[in-house]
Order: sequence, then structure tokens, then C-alpha cells
Amino acid sequence: MISLASLGSLILVWTVPSQEPSLNLRETRKLVEEFFALDSLSESDSLRRMEIVSRLDSITLDSSSKKSRWRKDLLKAASKRAQLTKKAGEYWTWEEEQRGRFIIGGETKRPKALLISFHGGGLGSANARNSFNFHHKAAKELKWLAIFPQALEATEYGWTDSGTEEWVLNLMESALRTWDIPSQKVYFAGHSMGGYGSWVLGGHHADRLAAAAPSAGAPTPVYNYQEELIDIQSGVIPNLRNLPMVVFQSRDDPKVPPDVNQFAVQCVLEAQKKWGGYSDFTYWEVDGVGHGSPPGGPIAHLQKIKDFSRTSFPLEVMWQPALSWKRRWYWLYWYQPQLEQNLFVRADPKTNSIFVESKKKPQGLQIFLPPQLFSLKKELTVFFNKNKIWKGMAEPTLGSLLLSSTYGDSQMILDSRISPFGSTPDH
Repeated sequence: MISLASLGSLILVWTVPSQEPSLNLRETRKLVEEFFALDSLSESDSLRRMEIVSRLDSITLDSSSKKSRWRKDLLKAASKRAQLTKKAGEYWTWEEEQRGRFIIGGETKRPKALLISFHGGGLGSANARNSFNFHHKAAKELKWLAIFPQALEATEYGWTDSGTEEWVLNLMESALRTWDIPSQKVYFAGHSMGGYGSWVLGGHHADRLAAAAPSAGAPTPVYNYQEELIDIQSGVIPNLRNLPMVVFQSRDDPKVPPDVNQFAVQCVLEAQKKWGGYSDFTYWEVDGVGHGSPPGGPIAHLQKIKDFSRTSFPLEVMWQPALSWKRRWYWLYWYQPQLEQNLFVRADPKTNSIFVESKKKPQGLQIFLPPQLFSLKKELTVFFNKNKIWKGMAEPTLGSLLLSSTYGDSQMILDSRISPFGSTPDH
């Protein structure tokens, strides 16, 4: 067990220039290999990863050729991690235990996009074949690869229980490493409890997605003691600011009545007034199909999202962290995110400034610097709740390049970052 005191001292090292002897190329490559071999969900492994990033921050990328070479090497190292078979069919992640069932379907030869399709069910019911039957033909028609995971446990909230969410994200990343699919063309969709899954996991991982299409399912409602609907679970609505969504609901659905989705839509409208965004959010409500498919079937639903691509570096970012292990969010990195805290960050390319708004100071927040938004040749200025708190220059380092290449996503790798809020979280 690692104490909070030791954690703080370790995190403090991240921004302190390395006093160790300079690394040679062989030592550097060894550290890179170790970084990608570590488990990002393990506390000790995550801490070791940050130690490695700190050491490699001492290596400045002072030429475009050096940046390009290391970028290529890091993406190659990331691609060596687990992949999937390219053959359609049914598989188990842990075959001996008969646990982690998933089906590969859709277009498996030359897919244009990736669909993660969440099945319905609930307590005592979890079957990947249901989502396969629902979305396979539509994915095939669109020439999308489709992965149909089965919740690890048959619970009411199976997509966020028992490590299922982490496993689904690993499946998604493994699929992207296996097929030549643009990382900006990943979609979540699902029916019934799968609608819940695409709502909630869509909110938790909006920065990885092009769009989401929940059908006949809603995010978890929050009720007061008078059993009045007063809110939607945290970590969903705020995070959808930059994610296109098409939510389908039938007014006569006997299993999933429309009240929660209707309330969620009102929450989206309120969020839009506060933070802007949500410009591609669509609520598609009809009458007369009960708990069935949208008019025109699943293909009609997916057709409504097929032209969306992920915006990797939006000018304005809204983040309400819901998972301690979810540390990257668009162009932000927060090793210990403050769960359920609203964090609004805006870039102003004209003035090379960053504006951060939050009730509580986001201690330890690091900000990557996409060249689409910022100039590294000029000083950067950071404001927190309208007060200037930091001004300075940033330089490209191998540590930044490595930290941003965690996913192996070529669209999200960046070579520069700053830590304007210090490096030690408040405890």
C-alpha cells in the first residue's frame, strides 16, 4: 500500500528537473518499453509510469526530425500491446474462466469505423448475442467493424459494474490496434440497458468517440426522498458537451418510460446555457413502438450518426470526472481527478491563453498544448476563475510525447504540456 504522503512526494518529482545522469538511447528505449508494459489500472504501475515520464521530461525534443522519429517509435511501441483476431465470431477474454465474452461482427476486412454495441438485459440477464442480432446487419451495411461485449456480471447496471467498463475500453483499444480504423471514427450504441451503457460510457469517454446512439435506454436518474426526479447521475451530462448524440425514445415504452430521457434532455439544455456546446445533440421521440427498434430499424438510427467524427482538440472542454482511472480528457491530463467537480477549460488561440473555471483549484492538472490551439513560440498565459495564475514558455519533451501516447492514438499524441496548478494534489 502506498501512503498519501509518499504519493505526494512522488508526484512532486514530476515537475522537478531530473538530477540523474542523462539517459542514453538504449536506456531510454528500455524505459519506453517498460511504460507500455505497465497496467494503467494498477496504482503502483501508474505511479511507476509517472516516474518514467518525469525522467523522460529531461529529454528535450529540439528538432522536428527528433519529434517525428520519437512519435513514430512510440506509436510502434504502443501498437505491440494486445490485439484481437481479425476473424468474425465469438470469443472469451478469459477463456478458461468463460468470462469476458464478446462477438466480432460487422465488416471485418476493411472497416471504415468501429461500433461498440451494448446489449440490453438487467439483473440476471446478459447476452452479447442480443446486441449482435440488433446491430450486426446495420454495421455490416455501413462497413463498420462491430464489437459486441457481454457485461461481466448480469446486474441492473452491468456496464459500469464489476470492471466491465475498463474491459470494454480495453476491447475498444485492442480493436483499434488490430484493424486500420481511424481513431476519430468510434461509435457507441445500444438498446434498453445498452442505451444506458451508451449514455453513461459515452459520457465517461466522450473524448474517445465520434458519436453515441442510445436507444430505449436512459442514464441513471437521481430521486429525492419524495421520489421526485431531481438529477441525472454525475459524470454524464456535463461530459457530453462536445459529443454528438442521437437519443431514441418511444413515448409508450412500457419497460423504459420516457420521463428519464425527457428529464435528461432538459439537463442538456440547462448545461448548454451554462457552458455552450451540445450543438449536435438530438432527441428522437416517437409514439407507438413500445420497447422496440426506432422507425426504420437500427440502421436508421446509426445513419444519423455515421457522418460525425471526433473533434480531438475542441476549443472549449467540459469535464466532470467520474472515474479515478480516467486521467486523460481531450487536451487535459489529471493524475488524481477531483471526482464530480465541474472543470471548464477554454483556449484562446489569438492571445495564446487558457481560461480555467472550477469551484475548487484543480491541483495537479496538466494541460497539453495542441499546435492547433497554441503557439509554443510565444508565452502562454493561464487564468483561473478570471485571475492570472501562470505565464511562461513551454518546451517539447519526450516525457510529454510518451504521456500523450498512452492510448496509441496518433491523433492525440502531443509533445508539450504545462502544469500551471502545481504538481501535488490537495488531500
